[in-house]
Amino acid sequence: MASGLEEELSCPVCQDVFREPVFLPCSHSFCKNCLKRWWRKKKMRECPVCKAASGSEHPQCNLVLKNTCEAFLRERDRKSAEDLCSLHSEKLKLFCLDHQQPEKRNLFNQVKGNFDLTAEHIGVQAKHTETEIRKQFKKLHQFLQEEEEARISALREEEEQKSQVIKEKSEALSREIAALSDMIRATEEALRAAEFSGAQIDMAKHLGNLTFNIWSKMKEMVSHTPVILDPNTAEAGLILSEDLMSVRRGQRQTLPENPERFEYHGMVLASEGFDSGTHSWAVAVGQSIAWFVGVAAETLRRKGRTDVKSGMWAVAFSKGKHIIISPQDPSTFHPERKLQVISVHLDCERGRVSFFDAETNTHIHNLTHTCTERLFPVFYTGGELPLRILPEV
Repeated sequence: MASGLEEELSCPVCQDVFREPVFLPCSHSFCKNCLKRWWRKKKMRECPVCKAASGSEHPQCNLVLKNTCEAFLRERDRKSAEDLCSLHSEKLKLFCLDHQQPEKRNLFNQVKGNFDLTAEHIGVQAKHTETEIRKQFKKLHQFLQEEEEARISALREEEEQKSQVIKEKSEALSREIAALSDMIRATEEALRAAEFSGAQIDMAKHLGNLTFNIWSKMKEMVSHTPVILDPNTAEAGLILSEDLMSVRRGQRQTLPENPERFEYHGMVLASEGFDSGTHSWAVAVGQSIAWFVGVAAETLRRKGRTDVKSGMWAVAFSKGKHIIISPQDPSTFHPERKLQVISVHLDCERGRVSFFDAETNTHIHNLTHTCTERLFPVFYTGGELPLRILPEV
């Protein structure tokens, strides 16, 4: 009979421990192949458990569950080997439970410790994100309040001016009537002279296209970047800016050992990956002593020492040299000047990544790839000077 933990780690379809687990929007998880075989039998892509419809043909990999299942299988295999007699290769009939108990407890405590650290970090992330949201909306509220007060003030000023003009004209007309009451002709001429246009409030000026004009002003205080950095992937020695648009080297931090995070190499990914369409973004590398920018495969190894030439297409600068990073074409190149702003263009349909000197719009290099998985913008910095993603113009 399977243990309680093994039941929790078992696929609802095959009733075995998860293999390459993926999860649906309804939060249920299944083996990748089990879900594909289930969908082939059905007319609609739905959850085998709750029957909820799934909008995506390629559900995301459940990395946390995958790592937990692999650890469980390794422990189960190790126990199975230890339970066999080394002389007769038969299952032991007598064994000491106390000898295995501490190892299990240490393993569970280690996993629980990482979960506790992750939960604490989630709280820090949520608090930080809430602070940033409130800061941005406070800025917008202040702008709208100042704009409202300015427009009301302009309205009051025009009201006062127009009222004063009417008052002066009326008083002048009264004097003319009193002085020339016996001269109708002169009075008529004075009346015609007293007529003038623009005496009423110019409502069109204050209300016409009001929301559009305010929106046009608001566009001047906001910007949009095509990609933003994902702090959950950043190696612990990197410091990300508050707006998640720049990264630099700093003092190593204590962060949860989540599966998405790079363990070495000072690398961080963007928050969104691409497997279709065309996309472009620009990165200011400035005077940084070492950097690279480009794209990386979603399955690029993130724990242990990563071979950056496998599953990565990028341009780099290190030790005074410009370098192409690619599984097919690792080499140096020689631009006319030191690159300071790199523009990256990704064409998923053609399988091509192109790089340009964004300051002169000069083409640098083209790289081709046959990767069928999602590609994520990737960034590396080896110095304290920041790399910054530039907003769209």
